[in-house]
Amino acid sequence: MAPDRGSTRSPDYHSISTPPSNSNPNSPNENDDYEGSDSLEEAQRRRSDARRFIASHASEGQNFTLRGILVGLGVGLVICFSNMYFGLQTGWISSMSMPSSLIGFAFFKTFAKHLDLPFTPVENVLVQSVAGSMGTMPLGCGFVGVMPALNYLLKKDEQGPIFLSLWNLILWALGLAFFGVVFAVPLRRQVIIREKLKFPSGTATALMIGVLHGKEATVDGPISRTTSLDPTSRDEPLAAYSDDGTADVEEVNKGQASSWKAKVKLLTISFAISGAYTLGTYFFPILRNLPVFGFALAENWLWTLNPSLAYVGQGIIMGPATTTHMLIGAIVGWGILSPLAKNRGWAPGPVDDWETGSKGWIVWVSLAIMLADSVISLGYIALRPVVINGGEWVADVRRIVRKRDWKGLLQIGSNKPTWGYAPISGEGEEVATPLTPNGPEMTGIDTPNEIKDLPEPDAPPEHLVNNSTFVVGLVLSIVFCVASIRIVFGALVPLYATIIAVFMALILSIMGVRALGETDLNPVSGISKLAQLFFALIVPQSNKNSVLINLIAGAVSEAGALQAGDLMQDLKTGHLLGAAPNAQFWGQIIGSAVGAVVSALIYKLYTSVYEVPGDLFQVPTGYVWIFTARLVTGKGLPYMAWQWAFGAAVIFTAVTAVRIIGAGKKWHPYIPGGIAVAVGMYNVPSFTLARAVGGFVNWYWKSYKRREETPIVVLASGLILGEGVVSILNLLLASASVTHL
Repeated sequence: MAPDRGSTRSPDYHSISTPPSNSNPNSPNENDDYEGSDSLEEAQRRRSDARRFIASHASEGQNFTLRGILVGLGVGLVICFSNMYFGLQTGWISSMSMPSSLIGFAFFKTFAKHLDLPFTPVENVLVQSVAGSMGTMPLGCGFVGVMPALNYLLKKDEQGPIFLSLWNLILWALGLAFFGVVFAVPLRRQVIIREKLKFPSGTATALMIGVLHGKEATVDGPISRTTSLDPTSRDEPLAAYSDDGTADVEEVNKGQASSWKAKVKLLTISFAISGAYTLGTYFFPILRNLPVFGFALAENWLWTLNPSLAYVGQGIIMGPATTTHMLIGAIVGWGILSPLAKNRGWAPGPVDDWETGSKGWIVWVSLAIMLADSVISLGYIALRPVVINGGEWVADVRRIVRKRDWKGLLQIGSNKPTWGYAPISGEGEEVATPLTPNGPEMTGIDTPNEIKDLPEPDAPPEHLVNNSTFVVGLVLSIVFCVASIRIVFGALVPLYATIIAVFMALILSIMGVRALGETDLNPVSGISKLAQLFFALIVPQSNKNSVLINLIAGAVSEAGALQAGDLMQDLKTGHLLGAAPNAQFWGQIIGSAVGAVVSALIYKLYTSVYEVPGDLFQVPTGYVWIFTARLVTGKGLPYMAWQWAFGAAVIFTAVTAVRIIGAGKKWHPYIPGGIAVAVGMYNVPSFTLARAVGGFVNWYWKSYKRREETPIVVLASGLILGEGVVSILNLLLASASVTHL
């Protein structure tokens, strides 16, 4: 998803419901309100089975193991290198949850004969949680955007450039690594247990782990509205069910037929092919920029193709809608606005110059589009609960005021159905989940539908993160973040600004988690831009450090939203598989800590060997960060840039509103997404064209051939990891000054 987590469209696996009851359909039952519904007793039994399933798996010793942590860190190291490489090129990173679980499974399966304990689904959850949290740290710690902006783009009159020592880099990274993870703890109960948000990637990862481990019929359990895991059917084939309760048998059978060996083979072959191409690009750099539209367009307007298999893989993961919107952005930005700005004299410098050329000019337009999209999208997420429940809340307030029941004001909305958005509550609040099979006489529960509306069964209290851990952890992580920024930047960043940035990050992370749960998109780029916009309002432009403060505030907000979203995606996977939430939490903490240190080392390594910004690492997101800071703090815009930027913002305010209204409708994918269009504008066309090829491959495989998505996701992951890993070899060749051919 460009600067975000990796996929801006939802996978096929949206939610998984339990199958219809197997009871005789001809037998009358007063509780059967609709065809195929369970009886009250059956619904209660299913719910009890689901709770027993969660409790039994959460108690497994393999929930938290040294071997699982070590393998997760090993996989995370590979992802970390890969994400740093692609992040510095285009700003794109991915948590790689599905390939992480596949690699972990293949590793333990290979050594299965030598293991004292079997490798279980819950241990696989630990592996992918650790790997994902470690792998996303290049973005979470600002090494693909904010840090290059501070190092290379901040001007002298803006207190730059600022270069940090390795120890300060590590301290900075560690300071950003924890508070978002800790803050996600109470959000879990709200968005996963009560609201049952889908978190499509987390659900898809759980489905894949269930298929890999064969007999573990996992994802038809806790995620469902009337959760079920019949003990007599645990050795039956895995079954996934759609929202209307009908079994998607064909999809499940295809998933089972694809063995783990076939997936690993596909991953290995795609990895090798992509790696071989990457090594070839070191000796033949021309392979990175093929003049497919002729030399004139290539030299004068930068229209080339980078046939990188990794970027094709990114396009496969992003999907046809997102890559098409990026292509629209490239056509508008590089095919229309760039020549217009050049020929009208608005950007008189060389086209590829960020300061005086059209490359820098069109970035301002893309920034306006991103800001408009972010404000409208996140504003809708924040205000949606009020829109949905506002009338009821007003009526409740009036009734409470008439009764003078002032304590009741604190409980407004708490008894509303769980499918809506309710206020965030603390982790310690108990959720009533009555399971006593006493039929119609059970208190307050008369129909299966009422049971479906109850919160999900949760793990036993001893496997949850307790309140004291949350409170102490949150306080310590916030203090550590504020202290680390103070030590690294000193008086350049005021203490009040850092404190405000942290608490704003916590608020914005709630919106990010909700967006991720519904759309599979964690809008961290938009969240950071909102933070930058907010700080432009509270930090006076006369402050000579305003641009620096703006960058740091945005980085803190991005870090918090990214980490909270990562953990929530993993917690969804763990919930479906019965993993212990506290084991995942500590796994995420370990992965984030190691990832922060490793990311600082990798960043220092890349920037010491390669020219940054340069031909290989153009750090476009670094320019986006610094230009946003200058835009919102009133620094000079190029001639005519603000008029076009304002017009683009107005247009995409309307376009984003239309996308929100059309969510779930057939025509929704045809309405351009603002973030995708903006990414297509600020990245050179060579990357966008390669991603468009991948998007077409995705469309051909899923929509035209109507095949299962998992194989091409594995293929894409191998292509991405192949280039990311072999880039380390290219790094060694460059440091040894091996000549190009």
